Amino acid sequence: MRVYGMHNCMVMRVYRHALVFASGCALLFAALSCGCRNTGRDSGYGELVDRLGEITEGKPGSFGVAVITDDADTIVFNNSSCYPMMSMFKLPEAIAVCHVLDMRQQDLDSALTVRRSDLDEHTWSPMLKDYAGEEFTVTVGRLLDYILIDSDNNASNILFDRIVSTAETDSYMRIILPESDFRIVHKESEMKADIMKSYDNCTSPLSYACLVDRLFKENIVSDVKQKEIIRAMTVCNTGMDRIAAGLPESDGVVFAHRTGSGYTNSRGEVIAVNDGGYVRLPSGKGYSIAVLVKDFGGMQEEAEKIIAEISGAVYESIIKR
Repeated sequence: MRVYGMHNCMVMRVYRHALVFASGCALLFAALSCGCRNTGRDSGYGELVDRLGEITEGKPGSFGVAVITDDADTIVFNNSSCYPMMSMFKLPEAIAVCHVLDMRQQDLDSALTVRRSDLDEHTWSPMLKDYAGEEFTVTVGRLLDYILIDSDNNASNILFDRIVSTAETDSYMRIILPESDFRIVHKESEMKADIMKSYDNCTSPLSYACLVDRLFKENIVSDVKQKEIIRAMTVCNTGMDRIAAGLPESDGVVFAHRTGSGYTNSRGEVIAVNDGGYVRLPSGKGYSIAVLVKDFGGMQEEAEKIIAEISGAVYESIIKR
């Protein structure tokens, strides 16, 4: 793995056979450590790092980018650990839910009974339109679709309340990515009640890209459940003006992702505008990418255009390799 980058990041060279983690599986993050060097000029990605600096220079917010290619090249830009995830935490949540089901030897068709009185009628929740009555039954698999495809807040709260807690999800992330920067403390209802708690659920761009990379290349949960997570990410219909907008409209390019955004702080800044996922190229190879934006002092749509420009620059750089 070759790592190139700048700004609160590190540049180093290690090899796949040196990467290990508990339980004997390969782990990308075990070889990463803190540091900062502005290098990579002879790597082939130095121009990309410079381009990311040009795109984000003077923009009203903090921009962090991480990319991991199938050739194990890693590019990082502004890789701090303090980017609020918002609904991006629904991917770690989904993975933790599937892990718990595996431990219980339960399938995704396991059903939960839900009382409508337990749901928030004033949050983003497409599920509310699909189920009538004061009580209904919904499968865990359907709830995972709601959080991964639609970013449904009620579905996320239900899974945290009934299947796996935020603390358990946080702990599981530390098991599969021991040296990552994930911090998952609050569920959606708690962040809605106090938007400043949004800052507590945070990660670094590289940690998120590493999670995506493992999801698409290794076995994190049982095969059927992992394929369902990837399927849902592939048809995710939120944030399509972000990373997806920077990719060519080609049948050979497939993008699977999870987004997160929302809330405006007391300074009038959008707390987070995020996107992260996996890009499959026509060649069959691909790359994991995370673009996180913190405290953006403008309209969300403006941040999305910048993310799209970043995505386009990454794509053009990688296909030239």
